[in-house]
Amino acid sequence: MFDQQNKTDELQKTYLTCRLGDECVGLSVSRVMEILDPKPVTKLPRAPEFLLGYIDLRGESILVADMRLLLALPYKEDTPDTRIIVLWVQTGGKEVPIGLRADQVFEVTRLDDDKLETFAQQGLLNWDTRMVAGVGRRNGNFVTVLDLDRMLSSEVISELHQTVADAA
Repeated sequence: MFDQQNKTDELQKTYLTCRLGDECVGLSVSRVMEILDPKPVTKLPRAPEFLLGYIDLRGESILVADMRLLLALPYKEDTPDTRIIVLWVQTGGKEVPIGLRADQVFEVTRLDDDKLETFAQQGLLNWDTRMVAGVGRRNGNFVTVLDLDRMLSSEVISELHQTVADAA
């Protein structure tokens, strides 16, 4: 039992680091199912821009979202480094797999000093912090750790879709 608890504690402090443009983001490694090379995505009619469509993963349909577009970064075509990270996300009281497209995957790692700074001050500069669990450092460089459940919640997604539709 003690060993299992230690493994769980270690996993919660471990992140998969990815590149989105010039930024480094971290995703909890405990949520990662697998990392895929880019593959054809079947489009969904009238889907929000960030929802690329779905892929087949061993007979299961997996929705794929573009992390760049979710985080208000410009779209970028696939490169040899592009990856689809398939993760487990909590939604509607259950865990479901979803794919997130990233420019590049770096490594599975821990943050320097296992320290994650959070933005406790809500409403700071009129910025919605729900997508960010906190900020840490790896080798002295910033890593923005994403809160997958909140980032991909239907409430945040519908607000993001509405904001994009209003801007158009």
